[in-house]
Amino acid sequence: MHRTIAPRLSARHSIAVSFCAFGWCTVGLVMLPGCSQRGDQVGSNDPGRTAIASPDAQRKASPRRIDAPHLPNPIQVHPKVISGGLPDGEKAFEALQSLGVTTVISVDGMKPDVETAKKYGLRYIHLPHGYDGIPDERVKELAKAVRGFEGKIYIHCHHGKHRSPAAASVACVAAGLIPKSESLAILQLAGTSHHYRGLYESARVVTPLESALLDELSVDFPESVEVPPMAEAMVAMGHTHHHLKLIAEAGWRSPADHPDLSPAHQALLMREHFTELLRSEDVLKESDLFRQSLRESEQAAEALEDALRGWAATSPAADAPPPEAVRRHAAAISANCKACHRQFRDVPLSEK
Repeated sequence: MHRTIAPRLSARHSIAVSFCAFGWCTVGLVMLPGCSQRGDQVGSNDPGRTAIASPDAQRKASPRRIDAPHLPNPIQVHPKVISGGLPDGEKAFEALQSLGVTTVISVDGMKPDVETAKKYGLRYIHLPHGYDGIPDERVKELAKAVRGFEGKIYIHCHHGKHRSPAAASVACVAAGLIPKSESLAILQLAGTSHHYRGLYESARVVTPLESALLDELSVDFPESVEVPPMAEAMVAMGHTHHHLKLIAEAGWRSPADHPDLSPAHQALLMREHFTELLRSEDVLKESDLFRQSLRESEQAAEALEDALRGWAATSPAADAPPPEAVRRHAAAISANCKACHRQFRDVPLSEK
């Protein structure tokens, strides 16, 4: 009798948002997702289940960077498993195809680009997890996937620096594809921040799973899962955050390669994200401290918008630096970001 794991919704979702002024952080999401689209099921009699790699293959699996210009931070974890960032656009999926990838696994909260993947003959699987660590059931699902699917597998989050190397590490160790001694080296090579203690803990404690357990495990692998409204808002905020990062790097002007990005307008969008979150029922259920953090970020984003609009009205010279107010309000968001992460996002699962 097979044991089936089906994605499910948790009653509460621990979320934290952060935007650093000049080293802008990303959106954090901790969730047990609900399946919006039922995927293929892999049981114990999978005809395509591949054998565990030989010792020679495992020795070749020492993590290394690979050359893939259209993929963010690609790391070869095992001969059949690559970790990296979001494949964005045709060239990225073409690069995956050229690498021999047949399955793409997203551990990010963002809805996968299933249609473009299919255009290049790639299968998408959506198994998101948070920055606080990888739950045991998710480890089993990931191990089942990397052990059972034919062809190369690309595991990604948004930037390919934190969640995806952790997921690839625990998946390969749990499936017996790489030795446990390499688990932390993968995160270190990818540049995973040590602030994400839960991700490092997951890589540190993972152990190989019994082959019989994985054989008996039956998993629904959805190509896309539903996320709660608050999580969707966080994903949208992540896009705005990325735009603001580009603007900050361009001296708080419209980037040359993105002239459509108006600095003041992006600050406005950021403020609206916070405003809408504060109105949501999910946030009303959170702690006063969490809501206060959102309010402070909302106020800082509004002040940043005002400062940028005021600066633009003076018709500054092309090489003129932004006023101190822009830096001050961005720094306020940064400080609030770090405090919010420490309190709500980066606490390992074992400590919750």
